[in-house]
Amino acid sequence: MSMPFNADEVFEMAEQIERNGGKFYRAAAKKFPVVGKVLLELASMEDEHLKTFADMRAELSDTEVEELVFDPDGQAQMYLRVMADGHVFDTKADPVEKLADKDTPEEVLKMAIGLEKDSIAFYAGLKEAVPGKAGKDKVENIIKEEMGHIVILNQKLQDLV
Repeated sequence: MSMPFNADEVFEMAEQIERNGGKFYRAAAKKFPVVGKVLLELASMEDEHLKTFADMRAELSDTEVEELVFDPDGQAQMYLRVMADGHVFDTKADPVEKLADKDTPEEVLKMAIGLEKDSIAFYAGLKEAVPGKAGKDKVENIIKEEMGHIVILNQKLQDLV
């Protein structure tokens, strides 16, 4: 049986993903200055997503903080638990450590694309677990922006090849 989340816990996980993303992009920009500008731009975008999730979390009512997210079949809860437990990506891991074995800008861009895909997968599950009044539309906008990050990263990757 999966352990259910409340909306506050789900937004807390989303905030950590965005913190990790910003930290990763800043560290990668230092290590690979040739793609530093685009990576710093992505870090700034992740900072904006963090602010959006923090604002959404702050706007939760006391009831929404305490209530478990509506998930009659339990699938969104199980999915989010798998993600949160680090089976897809570990929100508690230091994202900078992931750069240690990357030697080229191409490698880091490919890795970043993978991380963005993981974020999109998490946010798709998050969207299903968030009530409309708690900001489902904002989650959808962040998913679209994360998709845009993949396009930016892929274009930069193509420019290098």
